[in-house]
Amino acid sequence: MKTLNKLTAVSAVVATLMLGACADMNTANTYPSAGTAYPQQNTSSYTQYGVVQSITLVPQNSPTGTNIGAGTIAGAVVGGILGNQVGGGSGKTAATVLGAAGGAYAGHELEKRNQTQQVNAYQLSVRLNNGSYQTLTQSSANDIRVGDSVRIDNGVATRY
Repeated sequence: MKTLNKLTAVSAVVATLMLGACADMNTANTYPSAGTAYPQQNTSSYTQYGVVQSITLVPQNSPTGTNIGAGTIAGAVVGGILGNQVGGGSGKTAATVLGAAGGAYAGHELEKRNQTQQVNAYQLSVRLNNGSYQTLTQSSANDIRVGDSVRIDNGVATRY
């Protein structure tokens, strides 16, 4: 019977870790460095000129890490240890499993909150010299103000 309880506890911990591994692990950095343009669908591959009509600050969340990591694992270990201190027999096993699962969840949430940073982007509306308008979103305004003449090279506006 004692072996069955240990086997159950080990199986529950393995199942918890396997479920945690199913989390989204998309770590591709899709945010460019400062001063470069965010990907645009309507950008031109040639140089255009115009006048800035408006500039809007657009807040965006930027993930800076993976969705599962040290916080999740540490939470599971601490929760399992604390849960193991409760009860006896099969109740102790259940408390250990629930403690590990709860600790993993709490550690994951804390880690997720600490990994999200607020990034500001600038949305520029430019009236081009041919009379049309183009909207650009870039991570830096490059000291551009409303009314400035700008040159747009591959979706990046700069003063000229």
